[in-house]
Amino acid sequence: MRVFLDANILFSAAKSDGAIRQLFHEICALGHECAVDEYVVAEARRNLELKFKTSLHDFERILGEVTRLPTPPADIASSLAPILPEKDRPVLASAVRHGCHALLTGDKAHFGHLFGKTIAGVSIQSPQGLAEFLAAGAPRLNPRARGRRR
Repeated sequence: MRVFLDANILFSAAKSDGAIRQLFHEICALGHECAVDEYVVAEARRNLELKFKTSLHDFERILGEVTRLPTPPADIASSLAPILPEKDRPVLASAVRHGCHALLTGDKAHFGHLFGKTIAGVSIQSPQGLAEFLAAGAPRLNPRARGRRR
């Protein structure tokens, strides 16, 4: 399974060794692939530099364990206007464009109404929702996927 990580997930995984970082490691350990694009990397990095500069080393280490994807053209995101604010559209658009099975986000304000729903083939998941899915024995869609991929 390919899981696209929103910037708030990258931020949270980097800033502390808490539940989000543990979930990230669990996704990888179960053979699933975590993916990001430069749009979410830039947003997470910008917020860490402003609020948790000491976490940048952990952030870079996490980036070494994910698949880095190109950011799709902006016009692809425009079709998502009815369901998401402008700044969040590129996140879902990238997950769709790159064939991700899930989008993992902690953004309840903008994505909360989509948690548990599938948009254009991408299941929108909160950390709790994805953790429950994994605990229930989520199938390995790509058994050779193990953490580091580029």
